[in-house]
Amino acid sequence: MDPQPIIGCSMADFRAGFGQDPRLLEPGMDGMLLFVHDSLPDPPVSPAAPLSLAAAAWVPDGVDRIGRLPDAVLRNVVSRLPAKDAARTAALASRWTGLWRSAPLALADCHLLPDGGEGGPPLRALGRDSPGVADAVSRVLAAHPGPFRCVHLTRCTMDAHRGDIERWLQHLAAKGVQELVFVNRPWPLDLRLPASLFSCASLTRLHIGVWRLPDTRALKRAAGFPHLRELGLYMVVMEDRDLAFLLDRSPVLETLAIFGSQIKVRLRLISRTLRCVQLCFSFLADISVVDAPALERLLLWVTWGGGSEGNERSRVKIGHAPKLRVVGYLQPATHGLEIGSTIIKAGIKSSPSTTVPTVQIMGLEVQFEVRNEVKMLPSFLKCFPNIEKLHVKYQKADETTGKVNLKFWQEAGPIECVQWRLKELVFHEFQGSKSEVAFLKFIAERAQVLEKMVIVVAYRCFSLGFDAKAKLKPLIGATWANADCKLMVLKSPLTQGGGPVYNIQVASDFSHADPFGIIYYHELL
Repeated sequence: MDPQPIIGCSMADFRAGFGQDPRLLEPGMDGMLLFVHDSLPDPPVSPAAPLSLAAAAWVPDGVDRIGRLPDAVLRNVVSRLPAKDAARTAALASRWTGLWRSAPLALADCHLLPDGGEGGPPLRALGRDSPGVADAVSRVLAAHPGPFRCVHLTRCTMDAHRGDIERWLQHLAAKGVQELVFVNRPWPLDLRLPASLFSCASLTRLHIGVWRLPDTRALKRAAGFPHLRELGLYMVVMEDRDLAFLLDRSPVLETLAIFGSQIKVRLRLISRTLRCVQLCFSFLADISVVDAPALERLLLWVTWGGGSEGNERSRVKIGHAPKLRVVGYLQPATHGLEIGSTIIKAGIKSSPSTTVPTVQIMGLEVQFEVRNEVKMLPSFLKCFPNIEKLHVKYQKADETTGKVNLKFWQEAGPIECVQWRLKELVFHEFQGSKSEVAFLKFIAERAQVLEKMVIVVAYRCFSLGFDAKAKLKPLIGATWANADCKLMVLKSPLTQGGGPVYNIQVASDFSHADPFGIIYYHELL
């Protein structure tokens, strides 16, 4: 049985299933929405952008040099202003009157609030409407002939404006919107995304949140996004066919992020353009990389198995991906790994058909108190012989089922990436168990080219009288394969633990070589 979604169920079903006032869930829902808002891309314009007012006011000869600039330059200036400020430029002089209507406009509904949205989305108001904003959005979309280079609509309870949002999307489709962030406020929970969204063929970036996708079987054959390069789906309820439709009708898509899916995700990747795929905070049944020649990053963050209780293993299958460079966070407890047509099991011997030689950065999340899970680690690592940077995150187990010692690692046989390729190891949320220390000691004694080992000690350990030096004595006293390797031991600031530190926007930004390398720790021990 599939896990039952909260976003996407009707109010009647919700009351029948939960037997309580749905408002009791508002604090938790607001927390999830805050998480969604934090993950969304920021508008490209801001009402708080710094201006050199003193310099602008000081004109020694009184000549208006800005007004002498060509119209094309002035339109470029106006297009970089929030919509409200862009419209106000018409009052500067007769020369400016029509400029804002001929400039590509950036509209963010939060900028239409009295404070310009600078206070951020208040937690207590995330599920509530922002008075007057919908009317202001309607006026701007009707008055401006387009194009709209960017539109962010995140501050309206869409159920209260169903007629408006249909017109909004029709305006945006007709006026060439390029980037759209479209997020519903969640009450009621069963609101369908208008099918007219699929008429916005000019889109290059699309992020939608807290909707149920329309039934794609009813859409016209021509519906699709021929120019779409970036797609984000946040707390969206969708059938497998709907997700497959989106991918099939986005022929130049480069980045895909799925956040907060409450039904099992089955993702089959056949794309010549996809470079980065992220699946975050979601139930995962199956992700299969069939043919993705451009794929560089396959990122999984806080995913659960596909069963109704989250206890079934998910399948992660890697087929044709000749540019794949970053993979993680893989969880041996949850993810069943397949390379090509081979299921990776403990003790399997590596061969060219069971390796992905292009991967250089990997993230693993491991329950070190579960013996059968730790026994999978050598097999996982042998599948990626050229790992240069490895992130390992300690994951708390519900039940301890046996530990492993150094002898286990010594008997695991040679692991090519550890011996000859690994340059940096970062161990996150270290708890000090013997299993963890045995793993770290094995790495230290075998990694010939290891340059740096970073151990981030979990915050909770220090309330238990944790002695880092005593816990790490076997590691410090080991005979390191590279005597010049630098060991750093730091204190984690994360008081609540939880999943690995992660940022959706950073993970899809290729200027950041390591999407797992967010420095959240500072204090040396």
